[in-house]
Amino acid sequence: MRKFLLLTILITSVFSCTTNKKEKQPKVEDNSAYVALQKTASSMFGVLPTSAKSKDNPLTKKKVALGKKLFLDKRLSKDNTQSCNTCHNLKTYGVDNLSTSPGNNGGFGTRNSPTVFNAALHVAQFWDGREPDVEAQAGGPILNPVEMAMPSEKVVVKRLSKIDEYNKLFAKVFPNDKEPITYKNIEKAIGAFERTLITPSRFDEFIKGDLSALTTEEKEGLQLFIDKGCVACHSGNAIGGKIFQKFGIYDDYWKYTKSKKIDNGKFDVTKNENDKYIFKSPSLRNIEKTYPYFHDGSIKDLKEAVSIMAKIQLNKDFSEKELNALVQFLNSLTAKIPETI
Repeated sequence: MRKFLLLTILITSVFSCTTNKKEKQPKVEDNSAYVALQKTASSMFGVLPTSAKSKDNPLTKKKVALGKKLFLDKRLSKDNTQSCNTCHNLKTYGVDNLSTSPGNNGGFGTRNSPTVFNAALHVAQFWDGREPDVEAQAGGPILNPVEMAMPSEKVVVKRLSKIDEYNKLFAKVFPNDKEPITYKNIEKAIGAFERTLITPSRFDEFIKGDLSALTTEEKEGLQLFIDKGCVACHSGNAIGGKIFQKFGIYDDYWKYTKSKKIDNGKFDVTKNENDKYIFKSPSLRNIEKTYPYFHDGSIKDLKEAVSIMAKIQLNKDFSEKELNALVQFLNSLTAKIPETI
């Protein structure tokens, strides 16, 4: 009987210890809120394509390779000093990290050079949207007197036509054209290359359903990004670049951005008073790496840029905690640039 009592006490004691240990185990985090966030984000931003296809400019490997060669070629500038890559450096996320960029003759442009990565997903090109696609955009800087400064399309075509390698490459890429080297085909080739510059990040894994792809703070930042209204201008798979918006809805932007001059934005193209201070809302992909910010490149710090946007676009003052979370989310949009680019 005594042995039975001792055995009972021992079993009870072991069971009690086991129960207490279980009670002290940390509870598994409830992911239901993150599941809802993922579904909301997926509907707002959508899946990033592997390339930005165009029915007017079908992509082929040979055309993309030719476009890359042209993109990197300084012979497309007047004095052989500038290439597309000079201002849109592929190794530094498609920008030169300067407020404005120097051109062939040493002069500086009036606006910040935006990243070429994911640009083909935008509704239009340039800050003022004056060109409809990357093909049309590619031809602009070559002839711009402040940028690459080539005097005419004819001179560009004549220069490339003297290069045997380009004669062979253009003939292979555009076999049905009597004169393969044309300015339009130069634009098509560069545009085709730019259409492949798509950069998925950890955020895209989250969009696809991997809740662990983002940290807790990044997910908090994403929730704020949606709840505070940032998503109104920065939505779609490029997380921006889809609409035009007035820069400075609640106050004049130049009071906050330290701008050296007031830029009228789209008004300079349309001459419509309603387009004053209207700019294309930029894509926020790789935003951590594509400083300085805004059309004039006047702000270098991302947190400061977010704070300014909150004030003049949303009429809000974000707390330090909110700013930090938002910046952490924006950092999750940074992709790893393929070594092959």
